[in-house]
Amino acid sequence: MKAMILALRNFWKWSLKRFNPNNRVGFLWLLTLFFWAKTLLAYFLDFGGLGASDPIQFFIMIINPFAVMIIVFSLSSFIKRKLPFYITAIVIDILLTLLLYVNCISYREMTSFVSVNQMLGYSKINQGLGGASISLMRIQDFFYWLDLVVITILLVIKKIKMQETPITKHNSILGLSLGILALFFNLFLADCSRPQLLTRGFDDTYMVKYMGINFYTIEDAVNTVQIDALRSSAKPNDISKVRSYVKSHYAKANSKYYGIAKGKNVIIIHLESFQQFSIDQKINGKEVTPFLNSLYHGKDTISFSNFFNEVGQGKTSDAENMLETSTFGLPSGSVFTKYASNTFQAMPAIISQRLGYSTAVFHGNVASFWNRDTVYKSMGYQHFFDASFYDVSGEKSESWGLKDKLLFKDSVAYLEKLQQPFYVKYLTVTNHYPFTLDTVDQDPNFKTSDTDDPIINNYFITNHYLDQSVKEFYSYLSKAGLLKNSIIIIYGDHYGISESENKTLASVIGKNPTTWTANDDVQLQRVPFMIDIPGSKLGHIDKTYGGEIDVLPTLEHLLGISTKRYIQFGQDLFSKQHKQLVAFRDQDFTTPKYTYTAGKLWDNKTDKVIPTSSISKALAKKVSTWQKAVNKELNLSDELIYKDLLRFYKPKGFKTVNPKNYDYGVSATKRALNKQNRILGSKSTSLWSRNGDKSTASLYKTDAPEQYYPRVSWGRIQIRNPDDNGE
Repeated sequence: MKAMILALRNFWKWSLKRFNPNNRVGFLWLLTLFFWAKTLLAYFLDFGGLGASDPIQFFIMIINPFAVMIIVFSLSSFIKRKLPFYITAIVIDILLTLLLYVNCISYREMTSFVSVNQMLGYSKINQGLGGASISLMRIQDFFYWLDLVVITILLVIKKIKMQETPITKHNSILGLSLGILALFFNLFLADCSRPQLLTRGFDDTYMVKYMGINFYTIEDAVNTVQIDALRSSAKPNDISKVRSYVKSHYAKANSKYYGIAKGKNVIIIHLESFQQFSIDQKINGKEVTPFLNSLYHGKDTISFSNFFNEVGQGKTSDAENMLETSTFGLPSGSVFTKYASNTFQAMPAIISQRLGYSTAVFHGNVASFWNRDTVYKSMGYQHFFDASFYDVSGEKSESWGLKDKLLFKDSVAYLEKLQQPFYVKYLTVTNHYPFTLDTVDQDPNFKTSDTDDPIINNYFITNHYLDQSVKEFYSYLSKAGLLKNSIIIIYGDHYGISESENKTLASVIGKNPTTWTANDDVQLQRVPFMIDIPGSKLGHIDKTYGGEIDVLPTLEHLLGISTKRYIQFGQDLFSKQHKQLVAFRDQDFTTPKYTYTAGKLWDNKTDKVIPTSSISKALAKKVSTWQKAVNKELNLSDELIYKDLLRFYKPKGFKTVNPKNYDYGVSATKRALNKQNRILGSKSTSLWSRNGDKSTASLYKTDAPEQYYPRVSWGRIQIRNPDDNGE
């Protein structure tokens, strides 16, 4: 800390001598130089060096902040009046710093940069962040704002004097021209190092590394405007190209599995940030997830060992979108925050209309987080039991919502009122970054890893807690008689450990950190996917390569729903026609033998790069075919979403969802559930009715200590009966 303060002070003295801040030009240069310094601080401390691997890339990174900054500050130089000039310059610096800082926070949590779509939907995202935002703060954050505080104080006490004389128009134009020239020079160097940077749609990290965070934001804003224009210009026949692709891409159902789960309840358990390497993982001789391991190897569970997350910036919301619609997330931003009003033909509506299922989501965060209350209505979910349905006070919640053990337990009051068969989804949250868990919730018999990274150590603790949560829920399902009549889908939504921490993780999972490669990063994107059909005795480990885009058609076929009439980009994992080509959102891909990432082809068996000179013509043709297939699939999915093309297509027997038909209010939901059970009477199929209009909550057993904590409400202490059904 002292060294950084000393360096900053020396830099300040040098700046005062070189650029006199008492004249307007010198003042703008001073702002520019300080912003350049903190941008580099972000590049190397928060963005992990952006993957720069050679001197040219490092040089481009060092100069890329200048161009846009010079252009923006030059625009303020056209202001003639003294006070407006200085206020404008400071405000510009504040806004640019805020943009930089928000990207630092985003990168720490999601290893991605903030898109314009995310900024537009920030209020929806921020409402659910809670205490997690504080945990993302770092000691270097002080230096992102220090220069602004110091310069503002110096202006107020007149140590930096405001110059009356305006910058001449000639010099303003000269400064603007210098900025534009710097921008073209930057583009030239970027194109030399990474050809077609702007046209090929590389990962956002490339854009920031070569052109800077400000250019990335401007470029993303331009793309957003163009996309909005696309929707306005869309025509009904634009859907024909997508339909043609989906028809040719269709994978016929496997007769062995088609319809074997027909009529069963569907319970989806969404394992937040849970990666495949935790399955069968032992720390200090003890299994991290003993119960999930038993399911993974169970006699009734079909488990996929080569199942990959395919999310983009939307992460959890992208996983949900693929699960429910079999369309990809976006290259930038999230469908949930920008395209919530789109026409969806999602699983909740399909299964309700085709098979008469009731549908619901259970989540311990606020309904508006990531715009879920809007999207779920558009998808056709009849009920959404968010944080407002539970006691989330005090230590019952953590940064991202109600703790998992309590979510499963407290959901019983509503689950048992749903008519069977039902389709329900549970969104767990406790295994979410920063993976913090109160000591009282931790298993004293489980000792985690002892790496130098607390994130990795904590990750296994919350993994273990999640495993216990699922075990308790399974025990209830069995006692209540629901397990035998259900199919349970368990899947991990996305990575929990970011790429910047993978080398530290390597030794824990039996890999060598010194030989860690970009291909290892890709292989670590495996997440669990298990299909548990109690009583089926179909259990085995399936090595088929697939991803989250494939879940929906796989589940539909298991339930006896033909997917031919729908627009879905995934393929049934059990189909003999399933193409084992997994597309990632950044246009990289993996297959059973090869992976294409970081601009190189890798041999999965040897984990080594295949030199271009060693690639045969036949293999080169295959790789080219795979890349074209990946690009086409992603582009068509994007076009479908950008243009909202599903509004022009009505599958046979499908009724367009009207979001206004759904009310997720607590009182309205409880009244509707009770009324339905009462009106149906002896015909009611809910667990509540079949249990003689009595709750099954007493069957649920959890060791969560918070269940007995008092509830604080309006200054009074309220003790909740553990068997209270929520009425």
